[in-house]
Amino acid sequence: MKWEELTSPRLGAIDRRTPVLLNIGAIEQHGGHLPLVTDALIGRHFTDRIDAELGEHVLVLPQIAVCCSRHHMAFPGTLTVRHETFLAYLTDMLEAVVAHGFTNIVLFNSHGGNLAIAQVVLEAFGNDHPEIEIFLLTWWKIAAEELAAIQESGFGGVGHACEFETSLVQLIAPHLIDEAAAVDQLPIHAHEWAAADMLQGARAAHHRTMHQLTAGTGTSGCPSLASPEKGRRISDAVVSTAVKMLRDIREQTPEKD
Repeated sequence: MKWEELTSPRLGAIDRRTPVLLNIGAIEQHGGHLPLVTDALIGRHFTDRIDAELGEHVLVLPQIAVCCSRHHMAFPGTLTVRHETFLAYLTDMLEAVVAHGFTNIVLFNSHGGNLAIAQVVLEAFGNDHPEIEIFLLTWWKIAAEELAAIQESGFGGVGHACEFETSLVQLIAPHLIDEAAAVDQLPIHAHEWAAADMLQGARAAHHRTMHQLTAGTGTSGCPSLASPEKGRRISDAVVSTAVKMLRDIREQTPEKD
């Protein structure tokens, strides 16, 4: 169910234990070949499929498309907000959800630049509202084991505008891709111990702008290995895992007296 498509009385009658799902994405550059809407497009694709699977057992909030992308600002078209702005806006939105009595909030993240601030929201909001449960699901993390079996590139091949993201956009909106502009570019890390990609974390954190990380290409990974069929496998793995998690959240929430 989509929150904004319901009437007020219909929404008022929904079981307050129903998980409320909110995608946080991005509008930012994705190399020369993928559209600016890539992260938001992928996030919406996943939440639409989750909605179709769960029906009345999930409530999907309107997506927040423009989030934290300052590290991409060297590239034309990127939109961003300050962490403080994002924190305040998202917190206010979640306060409204809680004010209506809902007790299970699930943030569904589709942009790497949101990871740190989303964790802050998770901890701060959870501490402020011990009466509710709040979760953070990032699509490439929740299905990491399944995605590792799909990945053909080596370490660094899945990062940004990469094998995974390009495959998903080929599945969802192939007309938005400029295939001729795609280039493979492995990430450039200043220190081996700070190297990471979607599926393998670094031993330590080191700030790099996307321009530094990608030699100005805007791509971190191997889009040449993308395919629509691979996009379908990625999508199925993520949606299957997310649906199981959301069902688990709902089933383990006791009825209030």
